[in-house]
Amino acid sequence: MSVRTAGRLPDFIAVGPPRTATTWLERILEGHVGLPEGIKETDFFGGRYELGIGWYAAHFSRCDPALPIGEICPVYFDSPAARERIALHLPQCRIICTLRDPVERLYSHYRLLRREGWIGEITLEQALAKDLKWNGPGNLHGSNRYAAHLREWQALFGEKHVLPLLHDDLIADARGYLDGICAFIGIQTFAVDGARASERVNAVERAPRNWRLARRARRIRERLIRRRRYRLLDACRPLWDFCAGRGTPFGPLEPVLDERLRKQLRPEIEKLEALLQRDLSSWKETRRQAA
Repeated sequence: MSVRTAGRLPDFIAVGPPRTATTWLERILEGHVGLPEGIKETDFFGGRYELGIGWYAAHFSRCDPALPIGEICPVYFDSPAARERIALHLPQCRIICTLRDPVERLYSHYRLLRREGWIGEITLEQALAKDLKWNGPGNLHGSNRYAAHLREWQALFGEKHVLPLLHDDLIADARGYLDGICAFIGIQTFAVDGARASERVNAVERAPRNWRLARRARRIRERLIRRRRYRLLDACRPLWDFCAGRGTPFGPLEPVLDERLRKQLRPEIEKLEALLQRDLSSWKETRRQAA
């Protein structure tokens, strides 16, 4: 099915990677752009592509025709298949890449994988060792290959159609960060109160009490999403929270591991510095971790 016969599709997509304030962005943009109905991340161009472009387009059928429409789906960032599929269906799409201190992002990503039951009761070091055995999308290591993936997005869509953003800039100047996004996607800037601009959302504070229960809940959610049963999905939110929480609180990343990871990631950071012409020295220094 062609894009034209599928219905209206996104003008922009924020592709992540995960744990880079994409939930904050979705909440800030809500009401100012069209977004998927009922869900933040369809993951259509990734794990749900076989459902068909009509399934995807249905999420945008009620969007205001006067507004640009988009999706914020961080699992696309390191997926070659997602890049190719977006380029096929949406060749003029504008791409937003949100990049965060890679060690902070990696630890936060690990916590998310634990909460959702993707991985069991293993340490970050064990999870990293396990991830070395595969290189699929969502890999803890692969998601941090910022420069390589950013170049791939630029190669497919053109540098002018790809906006790289740094989480450090969001922390330092949320107003300027958001204004840049508005200009890129073609909407008027709008006021956001200070408290909302600095709000932390979707923090992962605890592991699940039972990771197998969290995994079962995630699989049930997946079936509901594929059927677009979003009202039921939302009504069951207390159940999802029950299954994914109540476990041991996560502590800060151990300084020794933090330092070792920064040394390992230094070459990738320096490649990104060269690509963006930005000084990212702070990413090379041990710092207090956030969720």
